[in-house]
Amino acid sequence: MRIVFRLCNLSIVASTLVLPAAAGGDVPESAYQDLAWRLVGPLRGGWATAACGVVGQPFTFYFGAADGGVWKTTDAGRTWVPSFQHEGVASIGALEVAPSDPSVLYAGTGQVTTRWDVTCGKGVFRSGDGGVTWEHRGLPESEHIGRLWVDPRDANTVLAAALGHLHGPNAERGVFRSTDGGKSWSRVLFVDQDTGAVDLAGDPAMPDVLFAATWQARRFPWQAYFTPIAGPGSGIQRSTDGGKTWTRLAGNGLPSGSLGRIGLAVAPGTRAQRIYATIGVEAPGSPGSPESKSGLYRSDDGGGSWQLVNPDSDRPTTTSA
Repeated sequence: MRIVFRLCNLSIVASTLVLPAAAGGDVPESAYQDLAWRLVGPLRGGWATAACGVVGQPFTFYFGAADGGVWKTTDAGRTWVPSFQHEGVASIGALEVAPSDPSVLYAGTGQVTTRWDVTCGKGVFRSGDGGVTWEHRGLPESEHIGRLWVDPRDANTVLAAALGHLHGPNAERGVFRSTDGGKSWSRVLFVDQDTGAVDLAGDPAMPDVLFAATWQARRFPWQAYFTPIAGPGSGIQRSTDGGKTWTRLAGNGLPSGSLGRIGLAVAPGTRAQRIYATIGVEAPGSPGSPESKSGLYRSDDGGGSWQLVNPDSDRPTTTSA
């Protein structure tokens, strides 16, 4: 989940933050111990599911809500303007500004947090004027899009991680790739009709090396609310050609079996060598037990090998948030 906050006089988007390995070591606590967070809103629109900023414009950023559309601020969160009011869908799962053209913005609709009151979307939308107007750009049956990746070299090359239908099998799930701004799409990663994609990550300095998380996510009406949503289709995939082809990563420190939702982050400035992954493992051990392999994993060689660096001892493996 991503929530927009403001830290003193510095406008930033609170999200998955990974500092480059070349940043020069740890930041001393004295450099930030007097800083404090405060909510900057907006107070309507539902809880935040996605947020993104504009490089070179520190006061301009966007956030997407679970059932409240897209919102934009140009004054570091002091005021907000709704930006997605006429598209016939209000649930936002992913939001990205094109690094090479800040006027181009993509929205993936349908939240991926698997609550019983989850709201579906109808595909990908594109704006060419900073969110003033939008065009529908396909994938209507994806229903839930967890992440978008825009190639930093080309605003028209975009990838979408589509989870698909939560309550039934369907084919419009996995990773889709477009080279014409979403006018047409190619399905470049597909596991099966019960498994979709939920996350994408890469180092902008190495845009041809990308990572995707698949998630076998199905809800059935007889399940309890906290039933683990997991399966063998969940896993991490790697591409070395800009998302055209993918290879599943397995073994070498990664857990196997029935996996839940996986979150990914690539440390910028590491040439796609430092990768982090949060992985929920349904079996064999329960969360917090010595046998549990849930937690935060890290790779320092581009996904070739992994180690569990922080065991998850507090959360169930539903990985629904």
